[in-house]
Amino acid sequence: MEELVHARAADGVATITMDSPRNRNALSVRLLDELADRLRRALDEDGVRVIVLTATGTVFCSGADLREQRAAEPGRPASAPVTEALPEIMSLLWNSPKPVICRLNGTARAGGLGLVAACDFAIAPRSASFAFSEVRLGVVPAMISVTVLRRMEPRAAAEYFLTGEVFDADRAAQIGLLTRAVPDDELDATVEHYAGMLRLGGPEALAIAKRLVREVPALPLEEGMRRMAGLSAERFTSEEGQEGIRAFAEKRRPYWAR
Repeated sequence: MEELVHARAADGVATITMDSPRNRNALSVRLLDELADRLRRALDEDGVRVIVLTATGTVFCSGADLREQRAAEPGRPASAPVTEALPEIMSLLWNSPKPVICRLNGTARAGGLGLVAACDFAIAPRSASFAFSEVRLGVVPAMISVTVLRRMEPRAAAEYFLTGEVFDADRAAQIGLLTRAVPDDELDATVEHYAGMLRLGGPEALAIAKRLVREVPALPLEEGMRRMAGLSAERFTSEEGQEGIRAFAEKRRPYWAR
């Protein structure tokens, strides 16, 4: 049976590619199972510093595989296949100690936007379009709202969750769903630029910096100052921190960036 998700690693970057263009990379049970497996392997591999999530064809992900969802039994939520695997995958992406770049090869819809929002960086070509189309099918963007609402501006989320309207990549970047919208012919160079910058950071420092962005804003001011002062001291005296300081003084690259 042909793989629906491929993975390759080179120069510290693991590229995970959804490859089911015949159904616009819809989130089928098999694709989700393979995606979870490839993600776990990349997370477990010491040589992998950065993960890139992408897809083949002209659509990054069209959302849930509706043919499988049609088989769900009315009134039995547990029988809706996509709800079993997608939350775990979004958690793997969101909680990954390794930075994750979403390289959108094209359009994304519905559940696919949950994957986009779960990644640390999301780069899309300006030709891509986006929509939370769930309400037009009588369903809601419930699972994906957990990651999406941590990225998007509240007014914009209300606008697109409720209308299902299609919006372009520039608008997606404006409202926080994307990191960057770039000309189509600059997509790969932009992704490589981010991956290259991320490889220069200390692995432990990158994992902690990810948490800071999410956790510090919720801390009371004085508690935040106290806890972050302790964390700063800890990092300056850590093995990784000391290596970085020595490398700077010696005008060389630290071991993790060689």
